[in-house]
Amino acid sequence: MHHSPIPQPSTPRPSATADEKAGRGKPAASRQARAAHSHTAHSHTAHPHAALVDQTLPLLAQSWQRGRILMGYDGAFEARQASERNALAINVAHAERPSLTRSGGSRLTIAYNAKTLGAAQSALIASTGDGGWPVAGDNESLALLTLAERIAASEIPVLLEGPTGTGKEVLARFVHRMSARRDGPFVAVNCAAMPEAMLEGLLFGHRKGAFTGAGEAREGLFRAADKGTLLLDEIGELPIALQAKLLRALQEGEVLPLGATRPVAVDVRVVAATNRTLSHEVAAGRFREDLLYRLNVFPMALPALRARPGDIAPLAFAMLLRHGCDKGAPSWISQPALDALEAHPWPGNVRELENVIRRAILLASGEACLSSEHIVFDSSVSRIGDDRVAGADTAQGQATRSPQPDRPARQGAGPRSLSDVAFQSEAEAILATLDRHGGHRARTARSLGISERTLRYRLASMRESGLLAEGSGS
Repeated sequence: MHHSPIPQPSTPRPSATADEKAGRGKPAASRQARAAHSHTAHSHTAHPHAALVDQTLPLLAQSWQRGRILMGYDGAFEARQASERNALAINVAHAERPSLTRSGGSRLTIAYNAKTLGAAQSALIASTGDGGWPVAGDNESLALLTLAERIAASEIPVLLEGPTGTGKEVLARFVHRMSARRDGPFVAVNCAAMPEAMLEGLLFGHRKGAFTGAGEAREGLFRAADKGTLLLDEIGELPIALQAKLLRALQEGEVLPLGATRPVAVDVRVVAATNRTLSHEVAAGRFREDLLYRLNVFPMALPALRARPGDIAPLAFAMLLRHGCDKGAPSWISQPALDALEAHPWPGNVRELENVIRRAILLASGEACLSSEHIVFDSSVSRIGDDRVAGADTAQGQATRSPQPDRPARQGAGPRSLSDVAFQSEAEAILATLDRHGGHRARTARSLGISERTLRYRLASMRESGLLAEGSGS
């Protein structure tokens, strides 16, 4: 018999599977399913995919999922029309060889068997995030999304705090999609990626001739985001002088383009994101206290990936779906590979996980399934010239710190200029601080009393001069 595409939270489930008894089922799924009513349990138990859907769909019975997803079983879809034009169709089927495949732009098929049920649950959660929606299998992440949905219904500014690579932009897009501004533009800008001299004109716009090189007028990102949402990523990098102008834009709902004499009204919801603790930046004099209070109406903290282990396997499948699952590419992740991923501490968070999956797809070289031998983790920041070894061999993803032949010669050469001595001393101070903070750039920059942007430029110069391994410190 057919079942509703996304059951309500009261959907029952059958008795616990062996995976759940072993503690490997998703924690949120088991708790929500146990709380379900039992008056329809017999019909779901008879369903050929009950072991998969009854344990997984309670996680997905959220308001932002209903009406967006059409579930099919062995190719038979519910005869109804989804509320969204670009509905996502997910078909689940039994098969000897498991796979996650895409047919066309918006139809996914999950083939699985009894031995791969746990991985199939993760694949199903990942599939529902297709199209830029959040992927969440951990209780903490689900609670955060529920809170974000409530905040989205208001017009208050939102401050997203969390380590780099935890998915702050994904959450910002979710807030936009769930708000009344969903039909308006979503504009994102990384405040750390723009030169300070250009940032004011980029944000607030400028008139023709406002400065050298301004050959034509630009409206700026605030006006581009009118009636929509503006994400200010890495807002802790915003120069202190521009913070006052941002504060006025938030308070008055208007911006003053460079070279203009009259402000322009804008209707923008601002979502700010940072990997810093802004209260510490205020204490250090690098961030305005009044701007922090204006942004900090409802802060949301995104935990590091290692603090939400229930998200790791679904996110791994989401990355596989994004970068693989095509003809000739891997379309599944083995359980030993998932175990290896879940045991990793993920210092680079979701961004590191994406790197690992993309690397595994290349290493799989046409194989249908990613195995544990394809999982190679990112190496940490290393110093050239240091003869220590950072862990095991390179096959396990740990970088061996090899000596640099020309460095001793350079140190033993003739007299150097004062600038060379200063550069060498600065580089050694930066590398020592990076080592002390485990390669964490934000903490390193704070410890050195410089911005993360400045640290990034210093690291690039050190790589060019051969004082840092290529790809290190990034």
